[in-house]
Amino acid sequence: MKPLPRPLAGVFFDLDGTLADSARDLHDALSALCHERDIPVPPFERVRETVSRGARAVLRCAFGDDEALVDAVLPRFLELYVETGMVNTHAFAGVDALLENLEARRVPWGVVSNKAAALVALVLEKLGYDSRAAAVVGGDSLPQRKPDPAPVRHACALAGVEPAGCVFVGDDPRDILAGHAAGLYTVAAGWGYLDGADPHDWRPDAVSADAAQLSAMLDGA
Repeated sequence: MKPLPRPLAGVFFDLDGTLADSARDLHDALSALCHERDIPVPPFERVRETVSRGARAVLRCAFGDDEALVDAVLPRFLELYVETGMVNTHAFAGVDALLENLEARRVPWGVVSNKAAALVALVLEKLGYDSRAAAVVGGDSLPQRKPDPAPVRHACALAGVEPAGCVFVGDDPRDILAGHAAGLYTVAAGWGYLDGADPHDWRPDAVSADAAQLSAMLDGA
């Protein structure tokens, strides 16, 4: 098994389903859109499982696989999402303590998300993390998005750390693919949305059941 990098140079996270539980606000935005369109609202649990795959995956829960329609309603969905004020978005249990532990050790941390950078900024502000992250990369920060490794490498460069000394944590196979390809140690966030999958199947370097377990794991690095 690949060992954790020692000393630990940095830790980077996916956002939705890894640091932030944002599913309720996304479902509320989808519900509002469905009411505008006079179509049935998909169940929350069905939507929650898709959140890590992005806004279009959330919209397909209501609009099916008509990609032209999904693209057409996407701007209004994002407007409605912003209008929620992210009032129901919160950090997953143990995440605050995990980040505080990293900061106490002076280990920089950052965020690499496929969500638009402006929306990432809103979520981080809501969580109180906006001034603390050493690097923030959104889905439109570069031409490439995860699973391409470029955003992860870019985050490492922004934080001033070498990828080989870092860890990438996420709850979607794209996170593991991007982290591996960028040369980081990868951890699957077993507490995330997962979309019904077994994260061991993604072949990460480790799987963590919760943020507290991850914090303990990183304490040894």
